[in-house]
Amino acid sequence: MRPYIVIKQIVDFMMALIGILLLWPFFLIIAVIIKLTSKGPVLFKQKRLGKHKREFYILKFRTMRTDTPSDMPTHLLQDPDFFITSVGKFLRKTSLDELPQIINILKGEMSIVGPRPALWNQYDLIVERDKYGSNDIKPGLTGWAQINGRDELSIEEKAKLDGEYTTNITFVFDIKVFVRTVLSVLKSDGVREGADDQDVTSNTKGVTL
Repeated sequence: MRPYIVIKQIVDFMMALIGILLLWPFFLIIAVIIKLTSKGPVLFKQKRLGKHKREFYILKFRTMRTDTPSDMPTHLLQDPDFFITSVGKFLRKTSLDELPQIINILKGEMSIVGPRPALWNQYDLIVERDKYGSNDIKPGLTGWAQINGRDELSIEEKAKLDGEYTTNITFVFDIKVFVRTVLSVLKSDGVREGADDQDVTSNTKGVTL
């Protein structure tokens, strides 16, 4: 194990702990707004793959209706506006829906920076990541692929970028990804909602609709 990996785990825990202590009022406000504006739970849980492909449940603020097709990437939905709630649009655009993943970090299931956790049935992505060893590190709240295209990337491109991060994990690299993430969120770079017919044909291999 590389020395920085040990330090990274400690930093992740401390940053997540500080984050949840500072941000709990926002958690409460968002939770109340979600509850008042749509039916269903405040939090959305979805099965993802973590380090060494162990399954865990990622946490997000719920941004979609409860009748949305499960275990399907949102950018592949034919009519996302039909499923995304009015509050959900804002949460997704600002990435505030991802805040509950601080809990996943505290539990040791995720890191602040790392490959975004794949859905359990995104078999193409999982196989591609195996080529680079990216399934053997903790997934992240944000990652190198996230700031270099996100939903606009092909499976192969995404896995290659995840591989670059896996091979070159350093403190400086993590800081670079974190800073660029903040800038990307402000500009909503790489966020895509919905799919055309070509997207569905070429990107749903292994995905249960």
